[in-house]
Amino acid sequence: MMARPLARQKALVTGASSGIGHAIAIALGQAGADVCVNYVGASLAGAHEAVDRITAAGSRAFACEADVSDEAQVRAMFARAIAEFGTLDILVNNAGVQQDATIDTMTLAQWNHVLGINLTGQFLCAREAIREFKRRGVVPEVSRAAGKIICISSVHETIPWAGHVNYAASKGGVMMMMKTLAQEVAPHRIRVNSICPGAIQTPLNHSAWATPDALKQLLKLIPYGRIGQPEDIARAAVWLASDEADFITGHSLIVDGGSMLYPEFAGGG
Repeated sequence: MMARPLARQKALVTGASSGIGHAIAIALGQAGADVCVNYVGASLAGAHEAVDRITAAGSRAFACEADVSDEAQVRAMFARAIAEFGTLDILVNNAGVQQDATIDTMTLAQWNHVLGINLTGQFLCAREAIREFKRRGVVPEVSRAAGKIICISSVHETIPWAGHVNYAASKGGVMMMMKTLAQEVAPHRIRVNSICPGAIQTPLNHSAWATPDALKQLLKLIPYGRIGQPEDIARAAVWLASDEADFITGHSLIVDGGSMLYPEFAGGG
């Protein structure tokens, strides 16, 4: 029987209808957590697939539509999740977008849209989760922590990325938001960490791996020799949410196959 280190815990995963969020929601459910599967717009089918796979694993799940950049919708989503499950123990702040352009062609709308979802959305969700974690406190038979927040960031929280200034700025903001929240809420036994994926094979970066030539160029940046899969991130999320990681907070966990090891210097520079 599969280990269920998150048994009796309740989780909310934003942007869980595809890609990394989809894999994380399923993995949390397989690890024993009940899961609120957030989605937005036309992505209901992917959310329902995640719900089906979670319930097949023996956990409870439901899909909830909300735009994480909208304060009222975030509050309504958390109210529904708490009403359904009684409380929440885990938030995975995953929802994210890209709208790429060079700085001289980027519009204010592109900047605001990416920052609104990737950074403000994480703030709004973290705030609601922390309110619930502080209200309930630690329940030792469920978890050693009062609550766990996992922010899905990127290696671009530290690596500059020309042509993607809005995305890179949003992830740099996530890094400092995460660390500041971790510092603030640690006395309440609330843990806040980030996972920083490198190149992961998802619809968000389809053009980077869609053709053999594109994939060949991408692999030059990955010393480990393969593109990452959403499940690589999902396994890390399950571990970070579990009591096995109870003494870890304020940490950016890089999952990138070595991309941040400066592979261009491997031959001496």
